[in-house]
Amino acid sequence: MPRTQGPLVSAVTTGVYVVPTDRPEADGTLSWDHTTLVLVEVDAGGQRGLGWTYAASACQAVIEENLVPLLCGADVFATAATHESMVRACRNFGRPGVVSCAISAVDIALWDAKAKLLGVALAELFGRYQDSAPIYGSGGFTTYDEATATAQIERWTAELAIPRVKIKVGESWGSNEERDLKRVIHARHVAGDDVELYVDANGGYTTPQAIKLGGRFIDAADVCWFEEPVSSDSLDELRLVREHLALDVAAGEYGFDERYFERMLAARSVDCVQVDVTRCGGFTSWLRVAALAYAHGTDVSAHCAPNLHAHVATAVPNLRHVEYFWDHERIESMLFDGVLAPQGGTMTPDSSTPGHGLSLKAADAAPYRR
Repeated sequence: MPRTQGPLVSAVTTGVYVVPTDRPEADGTLSWDHTTLVLVEVDAGGQRGLGWTYAASACQAVIEENLVPLLCGADVFATAATHESMVRACRNFGRPGVVSCAISAVDIALWDAKAKLLGVALAELFGRYQDSAPIYGSGGFTTYDEATATAQIERWTAELAIPRVKIKVGESWGSNEERDLKRVIHARHVAGDDVELYVDANGGYTTPQAIKLGGRFIDAADVCWFEEPVSSDSLDELRLVREHLALDVAAGEYGFDERYFERMLAARSVDCVQVDVTRCGGFTSWLRVAALAYAHGTDVSAHCAPNLHAHVATAVPNLRHVEYFWDHERIESMLFDGVLAPQGGTMTPDSSTPGHGLSLKAADAAPYRR
């Protein structure tokens, strides 16, 4: 029997929002003073789906020039077919990077519209495996002084009862090892012994550095998660670090398509693969990557954008956690209604609200619109 066609996409609108950080921020290999959000709204059947990506404003041009022509008139229920059409339409521009972020924002909006038309929360549409998603507090930028770092960690652990926290290391491409170690020890002191402590070098160390410092982090502060100790493009070096340290090595946040993750998993370079719904190709690709990781016996961690990840994260059996990243949880609270409040170290999607439950606060967002 032929499938009944769903409502057709009647309009697509975009917007770019630039939000300054509350103070200067940096990790091991980059510094920034603002975050750019590219937003997409898709109209179909009297409902509006909302999606976005944290990426360059160039995503807006990709969406409007290359994706809108094939989106208008598309069946909003046919998310897999539309996803493939978007990928094929951008063949000559290269899938990774800006193009994949643009596809991600649209795919998220399409799924949101689909769920709203069906009258169900995204968590129910994806099919829940668990009711809540564990989270970890993430920030601890290398630009923070001791007082700022202390206040942030105390907020996560004491105020929000999050039992996992992560700070940045690898300051200035690994050129300040002693400060890295001092900050890690301080984070352990503030967090307490019962909290899992993670570090993220953003690829700032060499392989010998990462192995040496990783051992010191373990001995001095019982660090159990080492994110991008070396470049995530160096799969052999990631695996070498993993083989030499008794902690979990993680990477994957720069994965823009399924094949990237297949190479990383096949190389056995990580203990947990990080997947970002705003970069990898939206919910469609995120679920595929989670299934791929499951087949390799590997956990997945949702990278950043906590309120977009909450629903899809509850749908997979191999979820480790969701990154409750300071920049993004701050921006999502500023610009959107319906954000989820962490409770006891988890985020629980609202089953009573169709879609992902988020809506733009237009008046509050207007000052940041470009």
